[in-house]
Amino acid sequence: MRPKELTDNIFELIDDEWMLITAKKDKTDGKYNTMTASWGGVGIMWGKPVAWCVIRPVRYTYEFMEEADYFTLSFFSRDYRKALNILGTKSGRNTKKIEESGLTAFDFSEVDKTEEVKNKIISFKEANIIITCKKVYYQDINPSNFKDGNMDKSNYPNKDYHRMYFGEITGCHIK
Repeated sequence: MRPKELTDNIFELIDDEWMLITAKKDKTDGKYNTMTASWGGVGIMWGKPVAWCVIRPVRYTYEFMEEADYFTLSFFSRDYRKALNILGTKSGRNTKKIEESGLTAFDFSEVDKTEEVKNKIISFKEANIIITCKKVYYQDINPSNFKDGNMDKSNYPNKDYHRMYFGEITGCHIK
C-alpha cells in the first residue's frame, strides 16, 4: 500500500508498540541485524514520504545501517513483546538473538521482485506492518543544537549521540 493509506497511529506504533529496525550488509557477507527502537517517525521530506530512525554508534545494527542501501521498520502485535525485548537488550555481535527471539526473518525479494532490491531487504514474517525504506540521508545529532540542555544531559550522559537515518518509503506492507 501507499504510505498515505496507512491508518494505524504511528505515535502508538513507535512509542507504545515499538519497532524493529533491520538492515542487511550489501557489500560484504550479506549478514543482517535488527534492533528494537521506540524513537523515530514518518512524514514528508524533500517532497517524498520518508521514515526516520536513530541509532547510536555503539549498537551493532549501526554498522549494518552504515553499509545498507535499504532498511525496514517492522511493527508487531503485543504478543511479540518478549521477542522485541530480546532484540532490544541483547547484541547480535556476540549472541544469536534473532534465533533466540523466535522470529522468522525473510528476504523481502520474496515480496518485491525488482532487481534493485534483490537480496537487500530483510524483515520478519510475524510483523503486522513492514515499512521498506531506501536510505537517502543521514546526520549525527549535534549536541550544540539542543536548545534545552537537559535533553542532552538526560538522553546522552555518555555523549554517545545517535545518527539519524532518513529513508524514502518504498512500500508499506500490511499483514
